[in-house]
Amino acid sequence: MCLKEKVIAITGGARGIGLAATELFAQEGALVAIMEIDEQAGRRAETAIRDRGGQAVFIRTDVAEEASVKEAFAAIDRRWNRLDCLYNNASIFLGGRDRPVGELEPEVWNRILSINLNGLFYCCRHGIPLIVRSGGGSVINTSSSAGLIGIPGCDAYTATKGAAIALTRSLAVEYGPHKVRVNCIAPAAILTDMVKESNFKDKSFDERRFLQTTPVRRWGTPEEVAKVALFLASDDSSYLNGTIIVADGGITIT
Repeated sequence: MCLKEKVIAITGGARGIGLAATELFAQEGALVAIMEIDEQAGRRAETAIRDRGGQAVFIRTDVAEEASVKEAFAAIDRRWNRLDCLYNNASIFLGGRDRPVGELEPEVWNRILSINLNGLFYCCRHGIPLIVRSGGGSVINTSSSAGLIGIPGCDAYTATKGAAIALTRSLAVEYGPHKVRVNCIAPAAILTDMVKESNFKDKSFDERRFLQTTPVRRWGTPEEVAKVALFLASDDSSYLNGTIIVADGGITIT
């Protein structure tokens, strides 16, 4: 119960890595705010956690809309009057539509940035002051291998994930004196619905060849990334600030 009674907000908390984190955090005693745009998935996650004896509340949130984000954090404040951790997990990858900049449509660029970067900004803008007021805590941002190495054909996504790393470091310096630690997870090759949508529908993607070039020779799981997030959310990581933890099975070092 390393998160007992900690109030934690997770964006995109009803699917993929976010859902795995929601389930694990609740199991560890957290009071979880599931900030999710998909109402059906959000309600389902809330019910499942409560049925297992955990504590979670679904708050419909569109991270691309600042008014929606502002109201979500106001709801958290009204319910618990505190926030101990913000896990900025929500993001999108538009396979087949995200392209090299010379071929990239502005509306696709703007859509990806609206969630992956603007959404990160809105959540930090409204969430961090609540953490500061609560006496400090943890912010966990989400990047990707695309934020660390060059990956062709997805320039908008790559731009947002590089920005997430830069913003993490800036926020860590800015808010460290206020007892707010800001760290980042950079996952890759995690078998989620988003990866299945982007990779498996790409006719040029060769799964066997891909796994042969992956040092651990397998896909990662959402639960494995959730355990990294659990460490960053807990007091066990109390001296980590501005750190980028790469959870990719070694892909970015090959």
